[in-house]
Amino acid sequence: MKNFESQTLLLLLMITLAITKHPNGSHTLRYVYTLLSWPGPLEPQLIFLGYVDDTQIMGFNSISENLGVESRAPWMYETEEFWEKTTDNVVREHYILKEIMRSVLHIYNYSIIGYHTIQKTYGCQVMHRRYFSHGFFKLAFNLHDYITLNEDLKTWRGVGKAGEMLKEMWEKIKYANQVKSFLQITCVNLLHRFLAFGKKSLLRTDTPKIHMTHKIRPDRKTTLRCWAFNFYPPEITLTWQRDGSNQTQDMEMIETRPSGDGTFQKWAAVVVSTGEEHIYTCHVNHEGLSEPITIRWTKHEPPEPTIPFLAIVIALVLGALLMGAVMTFLIWKRRTRGKKGSWS
Repeated sequence: MKNFESQTLLLLLMITLAITKHPNGSHTLRYVYTLLSWPGPLEPQLIFLGYVDDTQIMGFNSISENLGVESRAPWMYETEEFWEKTTDNVVREHYILKEIMRSVLHIYNYSIIGYHTIQKTYGCQVMHRRYFSHGFFKLAFNLHDYITLNEDLKTWRGVGKAGEMLKEMWEKIKYANQVKSFLQITCVNLLHRFLAFGKKSLLRTDTPKIHMTHKIRPDRKTTLRCWAFNFYPPEITLTWQRDGSNQTQDMEMIETRPSGDGTFQKWAAVVVSTGEEHIYTCHVNHEGLSEPITIRWTKHEPPEPTIPFLAIVIALVLGALLMGAVMTFLIWKRRTRGKKGSWS
């Protein structure tokens, strides 16, 4: 059971957290079906998600109270007829995937009421917001057997008993022809339609803000960190060069991360010898830039503080205590003088 739960969690994380990688000027429509089964009388659960690039636009869960496909983007101005038709397609897919699962379980002699998963992913990509670039289709069973449509959109590649069984079955009915037609025509038309609805969000370009920081390390070397903020779409390139040559040693980079406001951020750092900062340059390329940007550390930019935060806090506390002690002493002395004057 723990193994199944970890597989299920992995599948859902792969769906919901991954940022779709796409070249500049391209967009992707992706549909993901995940069928989950477990012991007991309950029917296998289906989770359906639809994405345009890294934005989820629709979703469905067979065990939720709402039995229809729901919009997950505020700009999805689709008709009631569209949602009804989409729901019918998802329900039909639910039935097909359950039949596939029964066939695969029979091959492996697995219990039909055990813990199993099937995931089906397909979609299309367009270049320059118009032209078909490529399509993809993959179905996987329990994260090991799978079948995928080759790049020619005509032939299949099956791995494992389940993959080989589906390959033989789909070749007989010439299923690849149906999939190819959907990917090249229907999928592209839908993607254009969704992009038109969400153009203010999906087709915008936010130019990155670039900033460099300088920090001296305990070993007296220097860390130069090149930051890119507030950019969209998420594809960006950050590279370091030393005297014009790409720098790969002593370099650290984080993956592109959401900023929480619809934009993204990323940084790349390099460790250099103190005094040689001027020979290193950071190069940034993004769709929102008319041309790549090159920046270099300059001395007039203040370095980051190297004093530990805890040390600063301790110093402030000690300073406050010392000042309090001095004030207490002065007040005591003043009162003492006042008492002596009164006695006299």
